[in-house]
Amino acid sequence: MKPARWPVDQPEEGRLLHVEPREGRLTDARVADLPSLLRDGDLLVVNDAATFPASLLGRTVLGERIELRLLSQEPDGTWLAVLFGAGDWRKRTEDRPTPPAMPAGTRFTVVGLPVRVVEVLPPSPRFLRVAFEEEGAGLWSALYQGGRPVQYAHTLAPLSLWHVQTGYGARPWATEAPSAGLPLTWNLLLTLRRRGVRLASLTHATGLSSTGDEALDALLPRPERSDIPAATVAQVEATRAAGGRVVAVGTTVVRALEGRAAMNGGRLVAGESVTDLLLGPGFVPRVVSGLFTGMHEPGTSHFALLQAFCSRTLLREASAHAEARGYLGHEFGDSCLLLDA
Repeated sequence: MKPARWPVDQPEEGRLLHVEPREGRLTDARVADLPSLLRDGDLLVVNDAATFPASLLGRTVLGERIELRLLSQEPDGTWLAVLFGAGDWRKRTEDRPTPPAMPAGTRFTVVGLPVRVVEVLPPSPRFLRVAFEEEGAGLWSALYQGGRPVQYAHTLAPLSLWHVQTGYGARPWATEAPSAGLPLTWNLLLTLRRRGVRLASLTHATGLSSTGDEALDALLPRPERSDIPAATVAQVEATRAAGGRVVAVGTTVVRALEGRAAMNGGRLVAGESVTDLLLGPGFVPRVVSGLFTGMHEPGTSHFALLQAFCSRTLLREASAHAEARGYLGHEFGDSCLLLDA
């Protein structure tokens, strides 16, 4: 499936493949048709994490060019990060040169910020826990002034931060955009509300999708933090009690809701937590009825996640159908709705 190379001007006109797992039916539609595919009383849950500039160019003390991509902030204020050699997004991650060795204690600079390697983590010498000398507002100011959004070689030109924000982004928790929500304009969300579809949100710290290092990519997604408001829990419970369906916008929302429920014997509880839940074949969702997401090809980690909602056979059929009809993949691509009618 060809990747979409740039954000579209009218995301509601993007293509939408409706997959009905129980009937095995595939229907071509548009994102603008989403209100007619959901019911009065359904609940659409979005991830309102804003995307922060997590791609940081810098140099070693010897002047060697490097790139540090932040993965997540730890409770003690340190960061998990992935190191890349010289270059930028124009070269595929798997083709980037090997970065210099950075043992614990090594110091370097990115976007004008001094950084210290706290720890090198398995399974790759590129996987680091680092500490910035700057903290708080000073750190975030430097990140936003000098950092760039994480992007990959299929894109046409340098992305601005606003290209990777959903219309409802709030706290800057996302290393990469929770991209399933990019097509959801405020006009579309208001139309959904008028049709009786309820809207709720949570915040989930979306991490990196690829590093180009096979051993490291096998660990993705890493444990990620979520914050589920009490109002969202109440809406989920009311929707299910009334026979409505809970539809997640993106696999991060599924991971947040199902991970939180799994920690509490199937009961959804409000608050902040970290989940290491991995979705895939054999996983039976307890909270979520359906999924609105991007187009994902067989062999990708996201494709495996979708098998919690649909059989591998039907997903492969859907992927072949989409490719034959010119659907586009990746973060700015077309959409898929996995939901029985």
